[in-house]
Amino acid sequence: MDYTRLFRLDGRRAVVIGAGSGIGREAAMALATHGADVLCADRDLDAAIATASGIGLAGLRATAHHLDVLDRAAVRAAGTELGAVDVLVFTAATNVRKRLLAYADDEFDRVVDLNLRASFDLIRAFGGPMAERGRGSIIGFSSIRAVTVEPGQGVYAATKAGLVQLLRTAAAELGPRGVRVNAIAPGVVETPLTAQIQADPEWHGAYAAKSALGRWAQPEELAGAVVYLASDAASFVTGSVLTVDGGWTAVDGRYEPPG
Repeated sequence: MDYTRLFRLDGRRAVVIGAGSGIGREAAMALATHGADVLCADRDLDAAIATASGIGLAGLRATAHHLDVLDRAAVRAAGTELGAVDVLVFTAATNVRKRLLAYADDEFDRVVDLNLRASFDLIRAFGGPMAERGRGSIIGFSSIRAVTVEPGQGVYAATKAGLVQLLRTAAAELGPRGVRVNAIAPGVVETPLTAQIQADPEWHGAYAAKSALGRWAQPEELAGAVVYLASDAASFVTGSVLTVDGGWTAVDGRYEPPG
């Protein structure tokens, strides 16, 4: 075994959904740096082009593609039209922070459609061709909210818990055909999705204090988990949830006893 190449992705094609910003952008850059030919997909084509251009300026391989994951027909078509895909990463998500009794019907639909239903479509669209070829790695982004919640996070948390179970089921169903399927569960990350919290110093500080490391994550700190799950370093890892939360879910309570 040549362990020097354990994390290399040379000769593999990776599609990153949500590559225009945040975690998706950093994942695309990390995969390309490790040798993958990366297709940067986003509903904001200009943002996807910017990510692909940045990768290209580094002498690496990347192209941009417009994809709105809420367009079911477009997602189905992408699974075949984008060619042989070895790695699929999807990060797109939304959140409406409201207590359950205050939720509007359209807000519920918006969160569920993007976080859960679109994920279902992506898993099927890309997982089918991967299974036919007998190889592939699918990586979806869940959240620590799949296992720990707070007021105002109920619908988001439900979608992220549901996503974990979708991915685990896909791992069980596609594993015999050579496809690995895993989830990454971040803690609090400074991305556009958390802009509302970052703008409130007290809220931002409370979240930073909750983790064992005492701070928020930067998007690039999730990239290593993506490369690991995409590579042969994780060849026997499937149906797993890799938590990258700075110790948030390991810390019990908010009071530090004396002594």
